[in-house]
Amino acid sequence: MDVCKEGETQKSTKKQSDVRRLFDTMEYGTAPESANVAKAWLKQHDNDFGHFINGEWVKKAGRKTYASVNPSTGELLAQTTQGDPGDINHAVCCAQEAQKKWAQTDPHVRARHLYAIARSVQKHHRLIAVMESLDNGKPIRESRDCDIALVARHFYHHAGWAQLADTEMKDWKPVGVVGAIVPWNFPLMLLTWKICPALAMGNTVVLKPASVTRLTALLLAQICHDAGLPPGVFNVVTGNGAFGSLLASHPAVDKVAFTGSTPVGQTLRKLTAGTGKKLSLELGGKSPVIVMDTADLDSAVEGIVDAIYFNQGQVCSAGSRLLVQETVYEKFIEKIKERLTHFRIGPSMDKTIDMGAVVSEAQLNTISEYVESARKEGAIVFQASYEMPKKGFYYPPTLITNVQTSSRVVQEEVFGPVLVAMSFRTAKEAISMGNNTNYGLAGSVWSENLPTALEIANSLKAGAIWINCHNMFDAAAGFGGYRESGFGRDGGKEGLYEYVRPAWEARPNPNPEKIDFTKYASAYGSQILPGPGQGVPNKKLNEDSGCINVDHTYKVYYGGAQKRPDGCYCRPIMAASDGSGDNKQQVVAYVGECNRKDVRNAVEAAHKAAPGWGKRAAHNRAQILYYMAENLELRKNEIATRIHTITGQTMEASLLEVDLSVRRLFYWSAYADKYGGTVQETNLYGCTVCIREPVGVIGIACPDESPLLSFVSLFAPAIVRANCVVIIPSEKYPLPALDLYQVFDTSDLPAGVVNILSGERDHLAKYLAEHQNVDAMWYFGTAEGSKFVEHASACNLKRTWVNYGISRDWTNSVQSEGEEFLYHVTQCKNIWMPMGTTFAN
Repeated sequence: MDVCKEGETQKSTKKQSDVRRLFDTMEYGTAPESANVAKAWLKQHDNDFGHFINGEWVKKAGRKTYASVNPSTGELLAQTTQGDPGDINHAVCCAQEAQKKWAQTDPHVRARHLYAIARSVQKHHRLIAVMESLDNGKPIRESRDCDIALVARHFYHHAGWAQLADTEMKDWKPVGVVGAIVPWNFPLMLLTWKICPALAMGNTVVLKPASVTRLTALLLAQICHDAGLPPGVFNVVTGNGAFGSLLASHPAVDKVAFTGSTPVGQTLRKLTAGTGKKLSLELGGKSPVIVMDTADLDSAVEGIVDAIYFNQGQVCSAGSRLLVQETVYEKFIEKIKERLTHFRIGPSMDKTIDMGAVVSEAQLNTISEYVESARKEGAIVFQASYEMPKKGFYYPPTLITNVQTSSRVVQEEVFGPVLVAMSFRTAKEAISMGNNTNYGLAGSVWSENLPTALEIANSLKAGAIWINCHNMFDAAAGFGGYRESGFGRDGGKEGLYEYVRPAWEARPNPNPEKIDFTKYASAYGSQILPGPGQGVPNKKLNEDSGCINVDHTYKVYYGGAQKRPDGCYCRPIMAASDGSGDNKQQVVAYVGECNRKDVRNAVEAAHKAAPGWGKRAAHNRAQILYYMAENLELRKNEIATRIHTITGQTMEASLLEVDLSVRRLFYWSAYADKYGGTVQETNLYGCTVCIREPVGVIGIACPDESPLLSFVSLFAPAIVRANCVVIIPSEKYPLPALDLYQVFDTSDLPAGVVNILSGERDHLAKYLAEHQNVDAMWYFGTAEGSKFVEHASACNLKRTWVNYGISRDWTNSVQSEGEEFLYHVTQCKNIWMPMGTTFAN
């Protein structure tokens, strides 16, 4: 008995010791999520999947397959098909046929379908979350609580937009077949961001998921089919990376929606150039996290954990650049290091882990290479000591200090759990450092001083800014970037415009000639010789003096002044033919023949003017446009006569063109203070404010049709919404636009807001499209010119608006005013501001 009692005592003592140890260490035990249901679904399909096309599984014999593995363990999950061009053609043709009926489906019926899918996602929430974590390696806690909840939210939200399509989007129509290409970091959530607005607006979708994460896309396709979505409306095809380019280049795909890396986005921009396809790109980022000395530092530490280590740092909006005010820098860095010592790293199915595995061995190697590169540059790398799983692709959470703003690890997107930290002295320096990047996707500001936080948030050039939080998302707020983070938005009403075109507009199907992009439009003065002998000289005598008229040679206009063109060449502008059959027309005037140096000077003038123009009150901008209208009307007869002389249109039509130009200035003046933004109704307890910011410096190449009216119709909406422009007037009829120099000078327009360069349209458009400091390029000319502009814009992923050689009626307000123009002159920034907790519950 004594021996038994002694044994029981030892057991009791050990148990107490274990309890004491747990209280001392606060260690977690494992809490594994069962994967049995997900594996049973895979087994139901024999762990071997084909495509999902037209409402059925399509698996052709003899195809190559790809092994989908669990990044946390290396376990084989399933084999999936490697598609070929025939598979894409089959899927696109089915989608094209289904779209004819889907677009005509009553909006209420489309809303019911989206609602049914939302309900089905909720019914299968656990299965989808488990499958996502198995396929991607992210912690089940993140898939369960964040990703799948947002998937359902997007379907619900866009069911509402489908219901309201006939009223809220009455002037728009669906684009047709959407080719959606999504990455591996949020395989299901990001595809939902594409298909929800597409289906709501009456489009059909062919989706290509990432090569390494295909399973949840195929699962969702079956869920949609079981929920009653008509065959062909949503199709999934699987393949390698090049397979996405095949989908994007299919002639029956009307719109390409892509999320992924910036280099691939640039490739897609070139691939789709000149095809008439719409394109939206949500690309990489190097988002700043700015911590002021007025921040709650402990809260900021936890926020930064979410900002950079959420989903193993494989988030395009990850807060990977930490900028801390100098006065608290050392203290804050120590807090971050201490927090990193308490991380748990393990398999994705463990509900207690902080970080799982990165998605693949290739990504693991990429992250490792970046960190080793930083070490070689002299950076200090901190990684706490962790017990890493022996199987799987794991990388520890990393903090890098002692770096410069030019360091590779500071400038380039690592896409892993790597945080780089730097200090700053003032808020102005923080803004400068925050904007010192080619990207512009997101950022966050941490401060208990709200006025300071708001000023910084408003000054950062990015599509989403969070105050005292990070990585907050909702279906009601569009997400997307500036600059090399792409263009277009996912979510909110602003995201709907990516999947529609104006109701009056037919789908462009240009067939431009083959272009040598290295030589296109590079010749100087190739269309008209910039010299004498090109027409009959204007020797008309002055009626009062009897002398020959004083020569009037138009200069170019930039920086608020008339300048001689850099090349000192002039081109003749002819009067309209008198119908006599004489080959030589009379020279009305000479205008400057501009070159790339003039483009450089004009862009510099525009950038110099932009900050001040952007800070002008909207009312002030409106008053300047009203003043322009007033001064233009005073010169109505003079300018109408000029239009009549060079175009040959009747005097009555010329007077009407001036009248319509005055009317258009009034129209856009009215929008100066009426399109600033909205409060987004997100699930955040606080305020999410959408600010419609100016795009920046816009290059504009005007058409020959309605030379004054088209010129006014293009520059007016741009500048009234605080952009600055470098504008090329009609190549053939530039005089009415050049006559506006004096109108601008007498209308209090600040120098550099409007800069006018005359000359050969395509030659000047070439250098504007290639210019790194031009933020958007509009081109209204030929199909070949449109193709070149879209292709060249890939250099810095500037936004483009081209006409593919198709004219529009500038006298028709439906085609030359309205939301389409407002879409092109603004970009949406959402600022997220959580509130306190006084009434939160």
